[in-house]
Amino acid sequence: MEHNDRFPTHSNIRSSYKALKAACIAGVCGLVVVSACNNGRSQGSGSGDSTAGKAARTAQGVAAGGVAVGAETVGSARDSVITPSVAGPLDTALYNKLMIHLANADSSGRWPVKTAYPHAGALLPFNRIVAYYGNLYSKNMGILGEYPPDEMLRRLKVELKKWQQADPSIPVLPALHYIAVTAQGSPGKDGKYRARMPFKQIDSILHIAARINAIVFLDVQIGFSNVQTEIPLLEKYLKMPNVHLGIDPEFAMSKSGKKPGTVIGTLDAEDANWCIGYLGKLVRENNLPPKILMFHRFTKNMLTNARQIHPTPDVQFILDMDGWGPVSLKMDSYKGYVADFPIEFTGFKLFYKNDTRRPRGVNMKETQMMTPAQVLALKPAPIYIQYQ
Repeated sequence: MEHNDRFPTHSNIRSSYKALKAACIAGVCGLVVVSACNNGRSQGSGSGDSTAGKAARTAQGVAAGGVAVGAETVGSARDSVITPSVAGPLDTALYNKLMIHLANADSSGRWPVKTAYPHAGALLPFNRIVAYYGNLYSKNMGILGEYPPDEMLRRLKVELKKWQQADPSIPVLPALHYIAVTAQGSPGKDGKYRARMPFKQIDSILHIAARINAIVFLDVQIGFSNVQTEIPLLEKYLKMPNVHLGIDPEFAMSKSGKKPGTVIGTLDAEDANWCIGYLGKLVRENNLPPKILMFHRFTKNMLTNARQIHPTPDVQFILDMDGWGPVSLKMDSYKGYVADFPIEFTGFKLFYKNDTRRPRGVNMKETQMMTPAQVLALKPAPIYIQYQ
């Protein structure tokens, strides 16, 4: 498969901090060109269903427990599957305590956010999710597809141990964040500039995730399509208790009319609330623990009217700071595009490659990837960590 890296704004970067911030350095998810999977289904759907079902059953008990970091789990050479119980009512006292902990002595009055308690079985704030992101068709879209599964999982376990050591009060929970619908540089047969990954690839991710009792996020880049069309096509996976949803507005191009990768796309709170309603209906109809909906954001206009997003007891919401660049820029972007928009929970993305390189013409020395301690010092402290 051909892969097209894209850096939408690098040619406009100037030598000052102000210009660099204005350039809004992108998440650099990449465009993967797929020629044989635009129908979104594998030919062997029967066997794919059995694989997905097995993976879901294996990981079904993950909702309340996280992953213990010890000799027989994350630190082990073998892949143990831990299935903690999810029975019982929500521990509201612990919920309140952890929400205050995540607020990190924030003095703005915004955090912790005052929302309704989630229903029993909610993952957040009882776990800190540490995710590897990418696509199996490309080694350049993220760590998830860069290495064979054994090596990828080994590296993820190393990160899990770091985060558990950095904040022992919240158990870490591994996740694989898979781009299930990818933006395209060409229109495709239907002119929507997006490709749906075959279900056999999603089944593979579920199988790999089950090896370490990881949850799965399916990420969607809609191109010229819309969430109302794309999300229901993933319903059989979203009905699984261990599968959650990510939306990347960077590649939502209908309002601009431009090709993906040429300008930053945009979605609205209306789109997020539709997803919340859709996921909530699945939760209620299938007796599921609460779902998580995550939106990427590294500019204000990527998600307009964000303060009008309304999480529910059935659907928890994460606003994830998705930009790369120098440490000071990432911290400033987190404050301006995430922390200043108190919806429910926050996330933070780290780039193994792009966070460690200096953009041309920019005179800034902070070119190292942020450490867990640096990220956890943010106000509020992110509950979701993603590595690309």
